[in-house]
Amino acid sequence: MSRSSVTAVTVPAELIEQKIYLIRGHKVLIDTDIAKLYNVETRVLTQTVKRNPERFPADFMFQLTKKEYELLRSQTVTLKTSGRGQHRKYLPHAFTEQGVAMLSAVLNSDRAIQVSIAIVRVFVKLRQLLSSHADLIRRLDEMEKKYDGQFQVVFEAIRELMTPEPPPPTRRIGFSTGKD
Repeated sequence: MSRSSVTAVTVPAELIEQKIYLIRGHKVLIDTDIAKLYNVETRVLTQTVKRNPERFPADFMFQLTKKEYELLRSQTVTLKTSGRGQHRKYLPHAFTEQGVAMLSAVLNSDRAIQVSIAIVRVFVKLRQLLSSHADLIRRLDEMEKKYDGQFQVVFEAIRELMTPEPPPPTRRIGFSTGKD
């Protein structure tokens, strides 16, 4: 496929950024959101993933728990209460940046390739923002050493504002022998 045969697909970065969630300490996109971006049915995307399980290890994709799904749903969408097909039969899948890149390979459409490129660019942008955040922390440490105690309250307030919320604790799954 030549570069000229691929038609450019424009997906606003802001739209993609709004669809990225932090779940289990990973920045992910949910299958329904990706399906809409790729212009395919969620069912088609899910079937493709199920047919290629070796391409989607746990660090590329995972299925949400019922609790995670309920929390996500309460934050984002109000589903219609009546009508056929308004509720999901299965829990959604969450895809990391690597999982999104792999999806474009298995879906094998021009749109999937272009949208995946846009999504990966947003993930890269978010990573750059986080690294600049780390640089900001380093510079704040330097300033704190440089100035005396009268600014200590200001530095503590800044640090408190910069501290991200900790991810919720994860529960171990499986049989427990009591020795854990």
